[in-house]
Amino acid sequence: MSHEPLVELIRDGLVEGVHHGSAVVLAPDGSTRFAAGDPDAVMYPRSTAKPLQATAMARLGLRLSPAGFAIAAASHSGEPMHLDAALEVLGERAPDLLGNPADFPFDPVERDSWLAGGRAPSRLAHNCSGKHAAMLATCELTGWATAGYLDPAHPLQRAIAATVEDLTGRAIARVAVDGCGAPLFATTLRGLATAVSKIATAAPGTAEHLVADGIRTHPELVGGSRRDVTAVMRAVPGLIAKDGFEAVQVAALPDGTAIAVKIADGGDRARYPVLAALLGLCGVAVPPGPDNLRFTGNLSVGSTV
Repeated sequence: MSHEPLVELIRDGLVEGVHHGSAVVLAPDGSTRFAAGDPDAVMYPRSTAKPLQATAMARLGLRLSPAGFAIAAASHSGEPMHLDAALEVLGERAPDLLGNPADFPFDPVERDSWLAGGRAPSRLAHNCSGKHAAMLATCELTGWATAGYLDPAHPLQRAIAATVEDLTGRAIARVAVDGCGAPLFATTLRGLATAVSKIATAAPGTAEHLVADGIRTHPELVGGSRRDVTAVMRAVPGLIAKDGFEAVQVAALPDGTAIAVKIADGGDRARYPVLAALLGLCGVAVPPGPDNLRFTGNLSVGSTV
């Protein structure tokens, strides 16, 4: 990818570090409002793909509460509310059936409390447990075997891949394995922005709208009480947003304006300042992030797809 400098770390007026990356802002009609780096290069979306995966399951007939769809699209912090929401999606299924690894809660406060209590790693505490619970529920709904549900050749994963291609408007360039064990379908930042725009603007009653409504209704479940992705959704009515490992970020306003960001070095500290700056360019004011991190992206304006 041809990344560009996006964020500088400032110490006493001196630039101490620079984070490179790529970003794109799409207008509601799909045209490019702003771009930096190479938004058309193939990349791994990591957990920003979860709203797309949840949409695929809703298209297959999965029906959950808004909280259920929020946790299905979440990289949750492992707070009690998150574990309760994942258990709701699991229903009578045992947490041991989850295909994700056992882990401690993602949130440092919750992790410390977990360790202080002498608790062992848990599949339920893993930040992707909501997605995996939804995958199990979808397999049972459709009559597909739950054994091997993470295999890219499993009918569930083939259906998810088809939905990812439909929403992004791009063929999947490569298939890898995400940190939770689920297939990871490579796309582009432009494809991601296109997908979240469709989800954000979907008509009531559609699978996409079920997912968007869950995210908007329960932003606290998508991230956590101490997570910037939750804070920014609370600050901007109607915004849907999702962060991902290796410093990937997507967001979409209710009118379909969509943002996708990738920080080249995976430095998560640079992810939010870019999102905040791009929202500002769209006329949406949010807190800019730490004072020592400065957005410096050289954005091209008015390009077309």
